[in-house]
Parts: sequence; structure tokens; C-alpha cells
Amino acid sequence: MSTAGERVVSAPPRGPSPLASGTWRAAGMRQAVLVEPGRLELREVTVPVPGSGELLVEVQCALSCGTDLKAFRRGHPLFPMPAAFGHEFSGVVAKAGDGVEEFRAGDAVMAVPTAPCGSCFFCGRGQENLCPEAIERMVTGAYADYLLLPARVVKHNTFHKPPELSFEQAALLEPLACVVHAQAMARRSRAETVLVIGAGAFGMLHLLVLRHGGVRKIVAAGHGAQRLRWAEELGADRVIDAFREDAAREIAGLNGGHGPDLVIECTGQLAGWRDALARVRRGGRVVFFGGCAPGTVLDVDTRRMHYDNLSLLAPFHFRRSDVRAAYDLLRCGLDGAQAIINARRRLAELDEVFALLERGEALKCAVIP
Repeated sequence: MSTAGERVVSAPPRGPSPLASGTWRAAGMRQAVLVEPGRLELREVTVPVPGSGELLVEVQCALSCGTDLKAFRRGHPLFPMPAAFGHEFSGVVAKAGDGVEEFRAGDAVMAVPTAPCGSCFFCGRGQENLCPEAIERMVTGAYADYLLLPARVVKHNTFHKPPELSFEQAALLEPLACVVHAQAMARRSRAETVLVIGAGAFGMLHLLVLRHGGVRKIVAAGHGAQRLRWAEELGADRVIDAFREDAAREIAGLNGGHGPDLVIECTGQLAGWRDALARVRRGGRVVFFGGCAPGTVLDVDTRRMHYDNLSLLAPFHFRRSDVRAAYDLLRCGLDGAQAIINARRRLAELDEVFALLERGEALKCAVIP
């Protein structure tokens, strides 16, 4: 991790919580900042003071995310640099601001980093996932000792963590809400054959939710022997090495030779989008879940689009109902959720986290302050 810049610290001892001494207003904490693509700094900053309706949360777990990896590699429009980094988290309330009645210090909580305004054009049409206020005020900075949750997030999208749920599983709430939203748009059916392209963390979460929903046949296509083994262990009925020469023919043979009913693309690469469009059966649906780099253009064969009666969907983010559904899935027990988190590192080892992800040696890494 870079040590350049003012007030950058490498790995100060954690020690007791500064809140315990009553000096929390002036106490320092560690926070990871993405300074530029490929360059992270662990800085010492002042612990925030929770205002009215806000919560100060002591982070117990922050999870690595594919969006974080994309930002680390090339930057991301959602995270103008320098950016406090990390947005999947769970923790314990350190201090509640005035007016907060639902939570108090010591409560274990799980939350997502956004909440809709409830009054804009999109919220009025049931498209809270497109609310500008939600995205523009997204909470980042979970790779840190403490995180401040704004009043809107506290009110709408923060929950008590059930005792039987680990902090690692609780931190899956945000990515799982994205998956729930996408599958709600796709209107998947139990009787279908579903192809998931991409055997990364999001591909595996889609697989788990499909399996939980009783989908008849789930096929995972990806590359890398280890990732395909993970997909098989997590319940894929069939795994296909996408780099094999006969992969396209094998996929075309699914579903009685008609191909998959539903294809969910999770690579976030243009080649993956093209492949998803090419593999779906006539009358089928494609979910472009993985976001590509800005300026990427997808060419669509309009004749096939029209005469094969295809439905192309591009879900983004989530609504409050999706967050609640994701919470209920975790609370009731989503089989395999813990297995997706297959690496753990300390906050001071954050550079190593992204190296693990780059090498494909982990699906999700739990960052423990």
C-alpha cells in the first residue's frame, strides 16, 4: 500500500475502541483511499460525529466487490478520486445521533450504502434504483475502522443483524440486493434452464438465488478450473469452460437443443455481453448484469432481435423492496452464502486483497479492521 501523502499510516495498532475512553470526537481512525487507479493509501482521519438521525458504525467486516476491483483497475464514475473506498459492510453501532430510536450503541447492524429520496421522478414511478439522490449520496469508506451512515440510509435500509448471522454474511446485503433486483426484472421461472456467464462472486450469488428459487436447471459458464469447481460446489447443475472450442455447441444443446431460456451475464466485459446475446434461445431473455467500461458499444443483430423475439434487460442497483427481500433471504438462511467469502485479510493488507482478486484466487475477501 502506498505510503506517500500526508497523514498516511501503514498499520497502527488497533487497540481498544476510542469510543471507550470518551475521546471519540478527536480520535483518529484508519480509512483506505483510492488515490488513483492501482494506488491505495491507508490514511489517518478524524472519527466522524453522527448528526441527527445518523449512526456511527464500528466496521466489523467489509467485503471486496467487483465494482471496487473495476475502480481499482481503471477508475469508476461512481467513485471520483481520491475516494474513500469500500461499500459492502456490517458492524456494531458505536454511537447513535439525536432522534435515532431504532438503534443504539452496541447493536449489531447490516445495511446497504444508499437509500432513495422517495419524492423524485423515478421514485414516483417505482424506480428507486434510478434515484439520483441515492447514487450521488452513496456511502463509501467501508474499508475503515468506522463508517458514518446518513439519516436516510438509517431510516430505510439499515437492519438489526440476527445473532445467527455472521458479520461476513451480513455484509453480503448490498450485492445480494442487486442480484434480487436483477432476477425480479428477469421474472425467472422454476421450469427454466438458466445460463450464468461468469464464475465470479456475482455469478455465484446469482447461482445461489436461482437454486434457492427452485430453478430446474442452472448452468455456469466461465473460465479457470478453480472457479468452475466453486460453481459446481455451490450447486450448479452443469459447468462449462467458456474457453473450450465446443463451449458454444454445448450451450446450444441445452434445453432439448433450444439453448437456455434465460442468460445472466456477470463478467462486465463486452465479450461476455456478446456471448450472452448469442447463446440465448429464440424467445428468451438476456440479463446484462455486469457493467462494462464507459463508452463500450454493443452491436445487436436487429433481425435476430426482432424475429427471434428476444428480451434484453440491463438491471442497475436495487429498490427498497429488493433490500428487504435480500435481508429476508440472509435471515432465513441462504445456503452457500458463507462459502462465497473465501479469503480474509486485515485492513492493513488491502493491497493484497486486490492482488488476490486480480489472480482469481478468491471470490470475495472479508476485510477485518
